[in-house]
Amino acid sequence: MKRMMISGNEAVAYAALHAGAKVISGYPGTPSSEVIGSLMKKPPFEGTHIEWSTNEKVAIEVAATCAWAGKRALCTMKMSGLNVAYDSMIGIAHSGVIGGLVVYVADDPGTTSGMCEQDSRGFALMSDMVMLEPGSVAETYDMVKYAFDLSEKIQEPVFVRSVTVVAQSHAVVDVEDRTMPDPSVPVVKKDVNKYAKAGAAMCMAQHQNCIDNLKKGAEIIEKDGLNKLHLGKKGGIGIISVSSVKPYVEEGLNIAESMGWKREDVSTLEAICTIPFPDNEIRKLLEHCGTIVVAEELEPYMERQVCILAFQTGAKVRVVGKLDGTLSRIGAYNALNVAKGVMAAANLPFDESIMTAGDDVAAKSLPRPITTCAGCPHRGTYLAINKAIRNAKLKKDEVIVTGDIGCTILGMNPPFNTVWMEISMGASIPCAHGFYFAGVDKPIFATIGDSTFIHNGMPGLVNAVQHNTNITVIIMDNGWTAMTGMQVNPNTASEFQREGDVNVDLVELVQHMGVKHFYVTDPYDLDGMTAVLDECLTIKGLKVVIARRECAIQAGRRKVKYAKMHVDENLCINCNVCINTTGCSALIPGEKNVHIDPNACNGCSLCSQVCPKKAIIKEEI
Repeated sequence: MKRMMISGNEAVAYAALHAGAKVISGYPGTPSSEVIGSLMKKPPFEGTHIEWSTNEKVAIEVAATCAWAGKRALCTMKMSGLNVAYDSMIGIAHSGVIGGLVVYVADDPGTTSGMCEQDSRGFALMSDMVMLEPGSVAETYDMVKYAFDLSEKIQEPVFVRSVTVVAQSHAVVDVEDRTMPDPSVPVVKKDVNKYAKAGAAMCMAQHQNCIDNLKKGAEIIEKDGLNKLHLGKKGGIGIISVSSVKPYVEEGLNIAESMGWKREDVSTLEAICTIPFPDNEIRKLLEHCGTIVVAEELEPYMERQVCILAFQTGAKVRVVGKLDGTLSRIGAYNALNVAKGVMAAANLPFDESIMTAGDDVAAKSLPRPITTCAGCPHRGTYLAINKAIRNAKLKKDEVIVTGDIGCTILGMNPPFNTVWMEISMGASIPCAHGFYFAGVDKPIFATIGDSTFIHNGMPGLVNAVQHNTNITVIIMDNGWTAMTGMQVNPNTASEFQREGDVNVDLVELVQHMGVKHFYVTDPYDLDGMTAVLDECLTIKGLKVVIARRECAIQAGRRKVKYAKMHVDENLCINCNVCINTTGCSALIPGEKNVHIDPNACNGCSLCSQVCPKKAIIKEEI
């Protein structure tokens, strides 16, 4: 055992290793990426297969079949990835498992990493699956280990749901040694009644079994005392907290006391899970308390169950939370939310201004648009799209540019203002397709990254090929799954793949999908890529352009410099066209002329290509 400073995500990884996981699969997505990412940085673990799968649906299918073979498996994803995985997740839940299967999903209250502010507990409700909700790093480590044991006891996959503040926090944890996976030969039994969905009776029997196993899970969790109930003053206030809100309860009580609430011994229920609901503990609170505050982030799942049990038991208890309008369904919670609930329960005024105390500071801060990194090849793609639009004598609002998840979406921000929209992984091509068949009489571009294309973009392209849709698809190929932390994907160069893995070249892949008008361009060559897009605007039917150049951060880590750039002070008129057009952070405005930060610049030369006075000089290395 070692005492280590680790993150909540690393706690998941170490717990899975200690539990003897045979397979660990997933798809990168902040705030969950570091689970597999931390393991990928270490030498291979003998006996355990670890992979970044092509998407979350594939990842859960890989992990589930390992569990069907009697071995332990972990699957990881962010909240929006569960949307992708759920097509198979519901069927896996109804079939159940043999070996322990833990599904780790990280939600993002407050949307610090983008995407919809989704509460994944709804998926556990739909699936009749146990979902454990640790509220700290140490609790995450313990709960993942527990989840493997629980999964095997009830023969069902078990969710472990974290949130950003827990997944990304660090704490000192006693980490136990790795347990080697079960070395026995896996036994796979043919059982169509368990694993197939080929008839109504079969499906309903599986569903009933899943419901029964959830009930069994609730009994085990109650027996093991994971939900911590404390009964305080009779007829007083009770507080139910779950997940990351649990550590804020005491601090929230202190804040409420400072606002005039007379301190009392409140009753508390620190729930380790929402699904299954801690019904027996809630009933005890309903019998004991006059008012109950439910402190949970996002959706009022726990609160609704409290109201249902209050109705069923006839308890005359006031419930304070989201349903009465006291607390918000939006954003991450902290101690102030708990204090607000306590003050409402005590019928005392709460100073709302402290909830938004930081807003004035933020409003006065210098605006900093989120843009691409210095040297990012996507910058050249956006510049080329904008230039091709101008060359066609069209206005920006006369050309639709759909976007996709990842670094590519930064094209919606200044200085490009190019991309119109994003929905989900791989949606840019079907959206462009839909606009065309809606009768939109405008040129339509679809932009998508290489990892996103492999994740869920290929079906959309196949659909466009079949219907010969009159759109231009630009696959922005930087060779990495970049925005989530530079993970490898099938298109990543062979030298960066893990031992035994091979490169699946994107160019060869697309060429064999039946695309007739196909181009490979270098986004650092602004004129060359613009010429290709100029041509695409004149051709009817489907066009696919691969803009290929490695991510600037990854190239920079290997000290790759493409050129040396300097500003000729005699030619520079300080017009700032280079800055305003490219938005590159390596360009620094000065009193007399622009300067280039040599530490940030990688020599992509896009600034020199847009300079009207040719004052930025490129020197080949």
